[in-house]
Order: sequence, then C-alpha cells, then structure tokens
Amino acid sequence: MKKLDDCRLYVITGENYHPGRSLLDVMERALIGGADILQLRAKETPKREVLAQAYALRELTQRYGVPFIINDHIDIALAVGADGVHLGQDDLPLAEARRILGPDKIIGISTHHIDQALDAERGGADYIGVGPVYPTGTKPGRKAVTTDYVREAAQRVRLPFVAIGGITLDNVDAVLEAGAVRICAVSAIVGSEDPAEACRTFLHHIRLKQMDHLIAGSTCTVCVNGREERTSARTVLELVEQLNLSGKRMVVELNGEIVPHERWGAAPIADGAVLELVHFVGGG
Repeated sequence: MKKLDDCRLYVITGENYHPGRSLLDVMERALIGGADILQLRAKETPKREVLAQAYALRELTQRYGVPFIINDHIDIALAVGADGVHLGQDDLPLAEARRILGPDKIIGISTHHIDQALDAERGGADYIGVGPVYPTGTKPGRKAVTTDYVREAAQRVRLPFVAIGGITLDNVDAVLEAGAVRICAVSAIVGSEDPAEACRTFLHHIRLKQMDHLIAGSTCTVCVNGREERTSARTVLELVEQLNLSGKRMVVELNGEIVPHERWGAAPIADGAVLELVHFVGGG
C-alpha cells in the first residue's frame, strides 16, 4: 500500500461529472493514469448505495495498492475496511473521530484558513485539505482561498497537505508554484473524456515543478534572527547543522511556532520561512 507521504495526485469521485459512465470504470481509469489516493464523496447518495460503492471501490483500490478514503461516513469506512476518512469543519470533531477509528486510520480535515490548519495539526490529523483554491462546483458558495493560503500552508504547516478546489490543467502550475506538492482534482479528472490521460498530465506538471526546484539548486531564502540567509537546508535540523549550532542548547521558533527538539528533523523549511534561534548559555 502506498504511503500517504508519497502520494501526489488525490482523486475524488463525482458521478455528476460523468453521466452515462460507471463510477468504477471512471475511477479505475484514474488509477491507471497514476492517481495514488482515492476518496469516495457522495453527499446526496442514499447510504445503502454509498455502502455498495464503498465495497466496490475498496476492492479496486486494494488491487492498485493505493489508500482509500471515505468522506464523512465513519461507519461505512469501518464496515468496508477503508484506510481512513475525510472530515469537514462541521463534521464529527477530530478527537472523537480518532477515538472511534483508532490510531492507525488516516484522518484528513478540510481547512479554509491557517488557524484551522494549525488546529488540525495540533489535534492529530494525518493530512489536511487546503482550499478551495479556486471557485468550484463541489463547494458552492464557499469563497476561494486563492494561492495565498497554499503559500501560507507550505510555509507554516508541517502536515502533508493537499491543494484542492477548482484546480485544472490550466491553473495547476500556479498552485504548484505557491508551494503545493500534492494536488486534488475532481471535475478536471473524472469529468474528462479520458481520466487516465488527465491524471498523467497532472502528474507531468507535478514532476516538472519538482525538477525545477532541483535545477534551481534546492536553495531557498529564509530569515534567521532578522537576517536573510540563503540555504539548501530542507529541515530545521539541517539548518542548525549548517549554522554550526549542533549540540547547542536552543529553542527554535519557525514561523511563530516553537518546534520541539525531537521534531527538528521533520520540520520542513520553505522559501520565505522566518526562524528565531534562541541559544541558551549555561551559568552559575
């Protein structure tokens, strides 16, 4: 089974976008094209039908070795052995969902601004959705968060995040440029005449952006104690080592949040990050 950290293209069902074509056929085409995580979202569908769809998609995703997530329905996720659930801000609280599902299931949370993202991170979510980046028919009436929120999440959130909402092949580069490394699409994939080819093209854009970062020398500009530094460090731990501060007694603050010492190696640094390194000197 593919690990969440390694997933790059998240595809959500949307039967209204492919009338006349079966759900299983469309979703299998997406998996053939490289979709590496799949969510069943069926807000208006009777629950018995959602259960039947969930059993069928569980079998399909197991065949392709990708995680299977169910939107909202924790009971159905448990019944079919799904890998996890995705919850909105108005759904069951994260702590209660974790109590029911246990520590091993994936829980994703939709977020629309940075406070919600940081709450989800502190609460133990496994990933967050960041969006809707652009206006979308799947979230009617929801104001777009724009790429500004994508950029903020890339700088401040340590959890894996998925950019979602109105993302198409025409605007995905702007989303990737803002710092997203995981993309979710609905209509642009399941509404496509060829979902497999749509997935391949999205993945091509994602890989090109990854290559751009490598070609650029894998460096970024950060602000350390009020001074700009150019660094190739990708984590707080790497930056501390580059500054020859290993072994020093320090408190590290990254973008306004204190990073515990044991998480330095997992705390990513992005271009524009602001760090405060407070070095304590022993005394008598």
